[in-house]
Amino acid sequence: MASEAVPKFLPLIEQAKLAEQTERYEDMVKFMKKFTEESPNLSDEQRNLLSVAYKNVVGSRRSAWRITSNIEQKAKEKEGDSPKLMAEYREDIEKELNVLCDEIFELIKTYLLKNLPVAKPREAEVFYYKMQGDYLRYLVEVTTGERRDTLADQANEAYKKAKEVAEEELKKTHPIRLGLALNYSVFHYEIMNRPDEACKLAKAAFDGAIAELDNLQEDSYKDSTLIMQLLRDNLTLWRSEIEQGQDSDQEKELDE
Repeated sequence: MASEAVPKFLPLIEQAKLAEQTERYEDMVKFMKKFTEESPNLSDEQRNLLSVAYKNVVGSRRSAWRITSNIEQKAKEKEGDSPKLMAEYREDIEKELNVLCDEIFELIKTYLLKNLPVAKPREAEVFYYKMQGDYLRYLVEVTTGERRDTLADQANEAYKKAKEVAEEELKKTHPIRLGLALNYSVFHYEIMNRPDEACKLAKAAFDGAIAELDNLQEDSYKDSTLIMQLLRDNLTLWRSEIEQGQDSDQEKELDE
């Protein structure tokens, strides 16, 4: 009798965990997509499972797209034109990326943002807007023309919404707030070609977290300090590149 009271969709989480352990991420996406549609008020663990699932299936295609584009570019330089088969293969990868990203956008818009957890609604809100910005950024990477500009604007708006809520609700050392700063700064640097804005955002997040490091909770210490290290690594790299391409006055302004 007790088993009848268990919601029928709960086994989907166990299946998703098994799929993750066996690195069958395509299956993991199916399980987490169905679970989210049936029970959109996700716990922290469930939210992370959803993120891991899509991150891996989308990540593999982003990697494949980069490799294919690189081979295609070398072929163009050598032969003066892109082989048709190679271009078609790249376009197939782009279509798959669009389908997967559209799936996550639909889940965020229709289910997740409308069913935020009661206990920590603002934390989840930051997470989902950040996720929306990330996947829009991934599409920008493989898109050209006017659609690219539209997607970039949409990504910027999603990141801005996440940033506004994060600054109002989350501590400066919170890993979700730090992760947002990391990805938003990368967006400014790589997509929008705004190196100064990228460095400003990353530095503010890093300095703010350093100032409150003594108050960092033990359960999030590892995640927060790892992201802080990534922020610092990016700053070091970006400042080096800016120094090589800009004059000293701009460099000093950045350091201030």
